[in-house]
Amino acid sequence: MNYRTSLRIGTREISLDAPAYFIADVAANHDGDLGRAKDLIWRAKEAGADCAKFQHFLADRIVSKVGFEGPAGQVSHQAKWRKSVTEVYDQYHTRREWTQELVDACRQADIDFMTTPYDAEAIEMFRDIVPAFKIGSGDITHHGAIEQMARTGRPVLLACGAANMREVEEAVERVLKHNDALCLMQCNTNYTGSAENFNYVNLRVLQTFAARWPGMVLGFSDHTSGHSAVLGAVALGARVVEKHFTDDTSREGPDHAFALDPVTWRAMVDATRELEAALGDGVKRVEANEMETVIIQRRALRLRNALPAGTVLSEDHIEALRPCPDGAIPPAAISAVLGQRLTTSKEAGKELRWSDIEPRS
Repeated sequence: MNYRTSLRIGTREISLDAPAYFIADVAANHDGDLGRAKDLIWRAKEAGADCAKFQHFLADRIVSKVGFEGPAGQVSHQAKWRKSVTEVYDQYHTRREWTQELVDACRQADIDFMTTPYDAEAIEMFRDIVPAFKIGSGDITHHGAIEQMARTGRPVLLACGAANMREVEEAVERVLKHNDALCLMQCNTNYTGSAENFNYVNLRVLQTFAARWPGMVLGFSDHTSGHSAVLGAVALGARVVEKHFTDDTSREGPDHAFALDPVTWRAMVDATRELEAALGDGVKRVEANEMETVIIQRRALRLRNALPAGTVLSEDHIEALRPCPDGAIPPAAISAVLGQRLTTSKEAGKELRWSDIEPRS
């Protein structure tokens, strides 16, 4: 199946040759407050995000109260929640009646608005509003929703945390059946914030994806602390980066603890821009800022003593010393110099140039 090697989200090109596109996942960190949601949009923009993303779900359409009842129902990070899963999802969902105000706030802040929709109605509601759809890792086997989003024609960002390669391939196939604008995002869906999670992020999966789908746009949805994993992902080819965003990681709520605040988010963006500049284009050359270094650090063939014209040069006459002015003979060419005659007298310490010696016959 065909796929694009370059996408467009809003006004931004997303490709291997373009800067990374940063998605600030506000998710539930608005804490059910529209004012906070709009404030986080502006803070995300100031911190360097390209997109403020929300999540649209309704508790009874994303979780089963029966399924999460009992001691085995809430595990991992959910075990720390004071309320039931259903209650938390209901409390922290993004209200759909906020949509126009959120869209307007993003437009005013000059940042893209995006969402992850978790039901068919939300997909239809946002199909003409968002510049792209993000599919959460938990829905990688929800093929009906994947195809519904793909059919909208909007670029699809597909996260694949907690999935094996076969499941990823099946989800990719579902998208590409309808839509060739796909960004495949490596992800590890552990939300505990534990330092041990770095052992499971498995960034080299990006290389596996690149080998399986050459040229496909790749991304990284990250839940580890700091931005070390993000830098690694960008170095390995990720060009869409998603991290949770908040104004205060100590706030109570399901997503605050593993999010970045404006200060740490800005540090991540700035470090990534430095990395992108440092990655370069892969062409080995003497760089523009090394031109002087070439002269002062390289050695040239120089005369140990003053010599008259006609001297047949031997190793006893020559030493290799810095600097090496443009046009001087480098030590690598000494075999072409030995046994040749000087065409002119030279002072001690002067560099040899090709015009100083007779050419070989």
